[in-house]
Amino acid sequence: MKTLFKKLEEKDMPEKFTPLRLFIFSLICSVFFIYPNIAFFSMEREYLGESKNTVHILFFIFRYFYFAGLTWLLIIMNLRKLKTPVFSKRLVYSLVITAVSYILYIGFSVVLNPKQEWFTGLILFQFFVIFIFSMLVGHLTFLLSEQRRKEHEIEQLRIENLESRYNALTNQINPHFFFNSLNGLTSLIRKKNEELTLEYVNKLSDVFRYILQSNRKVMVTLEEELGFLKAFIYMMEVRFAGKLMFVSEVPVDKRDLKIPVLSLLPLLENIVLHNTIDSDHKMEVRIWLNEDSELVVSNPVFPKLAPPETGGTGLKNLESRFWLLLNRKIKIENDGKTFAVFLPLK
Repeated sequence: MKTLFKKLEEKDMPEKFTPLRLFIFSLICSVFFIYPNIAFFSMEREYLGESKNTVHILFFIFRYFYFAGLTWLLIIMNLRKLKTPVFSKRLVYSLVITAVSYILYIGFSVVLNPKQEWFTGLILFQFFVIFIFSMLVGHLTFLLSEQRRKEHEIEQLRIENLESRYNALTNQINPHFFFNSLNGLTSLIRKKNEELTLEYVNKLSDVFRYILQSNRKVMVTLEEELGFLKAFIYMMEVRFAGKLMFVSEVPVDKRDLKIPVLSLLPLLENIVLHNTIDSDHKMEVRIWLNEDSELVVSNPVFPKLAPPETGGTGLKNLESRFWLLLNRKIKIENDGKTFAVFLPLK
C-alpha cells in the first residue's frame, strides 16, 4: 500500500527562506522605503553644498543598509521566532524592535547626518511602514503555512480513510475463494487421485501466495495478474473436469498496463457462482483487450434454476476498488446471452 498511499511530507513554508534570500529581499524592499530620499537626493546636495556632499552620500548609503537590516531582522523574527496565531504578541515584539531601532537611528543621525533630520514625519513614516510591512509578511506567511499544514492533514486523513476502505474491500475476497478451494480439494481427496491432488495443492499454494502478497500491492501489471490466473485456471479446470475453459487473448506488448490487484478473481468466481456448468453447458471464458484498452472478461450466460442470493457483492466490491484507485467505473453488459465486464486499465 505504500506505493499509492505514501504519506504527504509536511512542509514548513518559512524554512524555504534562507537568511541570504531574506536579506536580498530586504535590500529590494528598502529601495521602496527610501524612495522619498532618493527623489530628494539631488535637491539635498545643492542645499548642503559641495563641502558636505561626501558625508551626505555616506549617510544616504548608511540609511539604506540600516533600513534593509531592520527589515531583514523584523522579517526573520516574524517568520522564524514568532510562529504564533496571536497577532497582538507579534505586534508587541515587532513594535519594540522597531522603537529601539528608531532610537538608535536618531542617535546615528545626530552624530552623522549633515542634514540633522532627527524627528521628521518622513522618518517616522518610513519606520512605521517597515514595521507594518515586516509584521504583515510574517503573519500572512504564518497563516498560509498553517493553511497548507491543515490541508496536508486533511489530505492525509482522506488517504488513510481510502486505505482502510481499500483494505476492507480486499479482505472480502479471501474468505470466498478459500472455502471454494477447499471444496475442490475435498472432491479430489474423495476420488483418491494423489497425483492430481498434489498438483492441485501446489497450484492452490501459488494462488494463496499471490493473494497474501497482494496485501503489499495495489496496482499490478497484466502480466502478473494473468500469471496468477494460470494457477487459478488449472484449479477450475480440475474442479469442473474440462467443462470450464479459458481463452486469454491479451497481446504481449500490452501486458505492462496496470490493473488493481486481484481484479479477475471475483469475476471468475462470479461466473462459477451464477451459471450452470455441466456437459450440456460448457463454459468458455474469454479475456481480451478492446480498442479502448479495456480488459474484457466475457462468458456465455447459463443461468441456474435457483439463482444464489448474493446481492451482487462481488461486482460491487470490484467496482468500489476501481473507483478508489483509478477514479473510473467498470462497465457491465448483459444481453441475456453473453455477460461481459469491462475493466479500465492504467
